Amino acid sequence: MVRRLIIGVSGASGAPLAVDLLWELQQRHPEIETHLVVSRGGALTLQQETGMTLADLKQLASICYPIDSIGAAIASGSFKTMGMIVVPCSMKTVAGIVSGYSENLLLRAADVCLKERRKLVLVARESPLSTVHLRNLYEASQLGAVILPPVPAWYNHPQTAQDITRQTVCRILSQFDLETPREWTGL
Repeated sequence: MVRRLIIGVSGASGAPLAVDLLWELQQRHPEIETHLVVSRGGALTLQQETGMTLADLKQLASICYPIDSIGAAIASGSFKTMGMIVVPCSMKTVAGIVSGYSENLLLRAADVCLKERRKLVLVARESPLSTVHLRNLYEASQLGAVILPPVPAWYNHPQTAQDITRQTVCRILSQFDLETPREWTGL
């Protein structure tokens, strides 16, 4: 059976996380078919934060879908996947997921993961968090989503921003039991 993972990229800051995640999957887990959908804001943030275009990012995924392609495979529960990662996940996207407002393919794919009880990991990016944000994140968790903000840790003595990014990517992949070479082994 083909192992498929949906990657959604929304317009919050954190585009390097999406790039590194897709790179890790392509290089270390080539057996996993990645299905990419990027919001308009996600494409703009990608360009701003990494200098990459959407076309560049698509090179790291197995299959890519336009944001308005509501009839795409990932919009159906009968299309079997391991689940979905939204990285970075804007508060607008969280609000859409929580309310079931599936106005685009990214939101619809997340909705499908929830209704099919598949893993949905939201790499929520905002600071500080308002009461509305906290309420929506709580509701997303109650619906079954894993809330995984990209909070850095210093116990592994990161030397660069890339070290911090890689640690977050390892945490994301561990949600799907995908091993990475940079896991904490203890003191």
